[in-house]
Amino acid sequence: MDLLKILRSFEELLFEAMTWLYFYPRTMLRIIARPISTMAYSDREEGQPEDQRYDDSLSPPVLLIITLVIANAVGWAVHAPQPAGAASLSKMIFDSQQNLLMFRCLLFGLTPLVVTLTLLRKQGQVVSRKTLRRPFYAQCYLASPVALTVSLGLMTVQRNTPGFMALGLAVILASTAWLLTAETRWMARHLKTSLVRAAVMAASAIVRALFYMLLILLPVALV
Repeated sequence: MDLLKILRSFEELLFEAMTWLYFYPRTMLRIIARPISTMAYSDREEGQPEDQRYDDSLSPPVLLIITLVIANAVGWAVHAPQPAGAASLSKMIFDSQQNLLMFRCLLFGLTPLVVTLTLLRKQGQVVSRKTLRRPFYAQCYLASPVALTVSLGLMTVQRNTPGFMALGLAVILASTAWLLTAETRWMARHLKTSLVRAAVMAASAIVRALFYMLLILLPVALV
């Protein structure tokens, strides 16, 4: 009986992993091509019964985690160097793929959290797990392609040649511009405000998220 349960667990695991091969690129392409409609899709799915959500895609947190696993794998495959003169805490993070994955999840989860908190406060809503969940999940969709492109861009910059550095910076800037545009449209839609005001709020939220990232990165770089 126990053996049957184990086999069924492996069966479900295998099926789920194989579906990722199809739904991962499909979901990413939907986000890149139609970010706002994909975020609206996430909002609708969160209103469905739990066992019916994201039946034709990957859930936002799962998508973001898989994206960061891919970024880790690419960094390992290309032997992305550690930061020069890395401190002991930095070495502890970069020497372990598990630690690096958790650290990247923390960093790239900050922007969805900060933007979500900004939206809720502008709407005058009480911040709770219930009110956070729907917009945060939608923001995880938006963060996934950004996490991949920024990670790849930083790896390219670390090659330390002018051509690679220029290419990496261009990728990061293009990704940031795409994120700002999508966040502006999302803010304008949810807050019923002008694109100019929405752009200011979106830019402010992204800058705050970057500031919080720096607060985390500084001790890692120095300790």
